[in-house]
Amino acid sequence: MRFSRSIQTVDVHCAGEIGRVITGGVLNIPGATMADKLDHLNTVDDSLRRWLCSEPRSGPAGSFCLLVPACDPRADVGFIILQPDQAHAMSGSNAMCVTTALLETGMIPMVEPVSVVTLDTAAGLVTATATCDGGKVVRVTLDMPAAFVMSRDAVIETPEWGPVLYDLCFGGVFYALIDVNLIGLTIAPQNARQLALAGVELRNRIAAMEPALHPTTPALNGISYVMFRADEPDGALRTCTTMRPGRTDRSPCGTGSNAAMAARQARRLARPGDVVTSRSIIGGEFTTEFVAETTVGPFSATRNRVSGQCWIYGLSQIGLDPSDPFPAGFTLSDTWGG
Repeated sequence: MRFSRSIQTVDVHCAGEIGRVITGGVLNIPGATMADKLDHLNTVDDSLRRWLCSEPRSGPAGSFCLLVPACDPRADVGFIILQPDQAHAMSGSNAMCVTTALLETGMIPMVEPVSVVTLDTAAGLVTATATCDGGKVVRVTLDMPAAFVMSRDAVIETPEWGPVLYDLCFGGVFYALIDVNLIGLTIAPQNARQLALAGVELRNRIAAMEPALHPTTPALNGISYVMFRADEPDGALRTCTTMRPGRTDRSPCGTGSNAAMAARQARRLARPGDVVTSRSIIGGEFTTEFVAETTVGPFSATRNRVSGQCWIYGLSQIGLDPSDPFPAGFTLSDTWGG
């Protein structure tokens, strides 16, 4: 066996959503800030992402969490999410996976009952407060990037569903939040394929006409996902974030839940102190607490805390044989959907 490159990962899931945390094999990424590093991965050299996130080394479900030295001296570690479509600035479920992996493997010493880890992301500093018991992280609460609504009740005309209203929101990345009833579906496991394909198609059409320009950080420009939403009888928010090339988020989605609280506040349906439960397509739950009002550029915004739990399920070493005929990986529509 001979590898031309190799990495080590701690494999974690957050309410069912896989986040494989890269703990060895990548020293750093060029860039003076995390936003610069994100831009480098997306516009200069995406070979690491393609190698890891495509077949035969991976599949459509899940992400790789890239750890690099923090650019901000207040942070413990820098963090970027690698997914099949591109590198992303922030993810709540993956930030929880990173925090759990760092503490439960001893990369950062665990302090019981509470450990604090500060993550440097392209969307800003994220403080993760981990409740710990018996060497296990039993809860991670994230102080999320400020969330705001860029446009409310925007409309895209579609031949399949007629006019579809969406809220364009930022929760760490940009989302189009869409009431699921507008496409004639419910958020349920048996509808996952239809939801995924509809969500990706809507995202691509909206992105073609909406640049989604972040007011302070150009590396954050552009819509990442469509998240379908529905109100549950018990007051919870049912969520389904759809991800290119064609799958649904297994978790309740942390950045999407963050964005959804901003959308509620914009309609005067939430105020500081409110707590909303987000429930995923498979029944996993996050809680989102509206902490305070703030601003981002010209936009009113909310400061929120999102909480959930993760579980480590494996340790992996991934290598590249120099004679491997698929060094950049591949995808097929039978599995990937796109």
